[in-house]
Amino acid sequence: MNEDFNPLLEAIGEAKIVLLGEASHGTSEFYKVRAEISKRLIKEKGFTLIAVEGDWPSTQQINRFVKGYSKHSNVKEMLQSAFERWPAWMWANEEITEFTAWLRTYNDNKVKEDKVGFYGIDVYSLWESLDEVIRYLKETDPNGVELQFAQRAFSCFEPFNRHPETYALSTLDISEACIEEVSKLIKSIRAHEDNFKDEEENDLNLKINAMVAQNAEEYYRAMVRSDNLSWNVRDEHMVEAINEIMDYDGKNAKIIIWEHNTHIGDASATDMKDAGMLNVGQILRLQNRKDNVFAVGFGTYSGTVIAADEWGIPYKKEKVPPARKDSWEDVLHEAGAEDKMLIFNEENRYLFNQWIGHRAIGVVYNPAFEAYGNYVPSKISERYNAFIYLEHTQALRPLD
Repeated sequence: MNEDFNPLLEAIGEAKIVLLGEASHGTSEFYKVRAEISKRLIKEKGFTLIAVEGDWPSTQQINRFVKGYSKHSNVKEMLQSAFERWPAWMWANEEITEFTAWLRTYNDNKVKEDKVGFYGIDVYSLWESLDEVIRYLKETDPNGVELQFAQRAFSCFEPFNRHPETYALSTLDISEACIEEVSKLIKSIRAHEDNFKDEEENDLNLKINAMVAQNAEEYYRAMVRSDNLSWNVRDEHMVEAINEIMDYDGKNAKIIIWEHNTHIGDASATDMKDAGMLNVGQILRLQNRKDNVFAVGFGTYSGTVIAADEWGIPYKKEKVPPARKDSWEDVLHEAGAEDKMLIFNEENRYLFNQWIGHRAIGVVYNPAFEAYGNYVPSKISERYNAFIYLEHTQALRPLD
């Protein structure tokens, strides 16, 4: 299987940003294939950064584990303690266990500069990130002005009992909400970031956690005003986090990004464009040279998946029915019932640039209603640089 990716590695060339998607958050093969591609990018092309669609504080535990900074010796125990907030199965699973163990072994033989890091770039962890900022500042600079700013920000959010929806609704009646407090915090940390440098990346950890608090506050305010607006705030935050991580690593930084197709595939090649929505893949293409960004989409025809019927309730294994007639997944199935890898170029792109539905499954999923809401009209050869199609897939294996 590993040699099957030779054409993909050749097509990636000297790109410094490689985005690896998924058509669901609960499919084992998507995680496994991304891991195998990532291993080759790390070993053969010198990639040292992995950014994922997860919370920064939780994924920092993976980062510290694979770099040898962690108090944990058991990878499963570390993952279970790190990922407790729903949907924990996205990262506390057997597939990530195996990849994390590989990263730890790989890093053991590397000097600090060559160790691979694992980072979360999502925006949801407002309270957890403030907790981390306050904990670190209490230990390192208890009399500093940054701790005062962090405590004031925490006090502003405290009445909402760590319920984002409660804070979001409150901002309809509060003109400035907690904007000023988190803005002062991040400005002060940026102005004095040299004070926090150390061997275990605590300066980067402090800066990103403060940035999460600021952007999460904006996200939750946007959430009650417009789904499209909050989507843009979230993806713009992800790009900001990616750029901070790459800047921290230096001018030769090379990063692998694991996120859902809806984030890594260029939104301008989907109907998201009509709604005024941006995403990570599109913004990174706009910010960088064309040959520096390479996006790989994923899809499946049928199988099983881990998901929940509603937000916040326990997951279950769901059946993924055969793809809808005339979707991209159905077209590829009809072309032959086997796995496929498409690499788009100037010669073949026109064959795959029709507007056709492309399946997307989130953490909430009901197969009975799939045909009405799980297909994103897409020009697949413009949305991605390459596409990996898996005929039949199995559900992710959560750590229970």
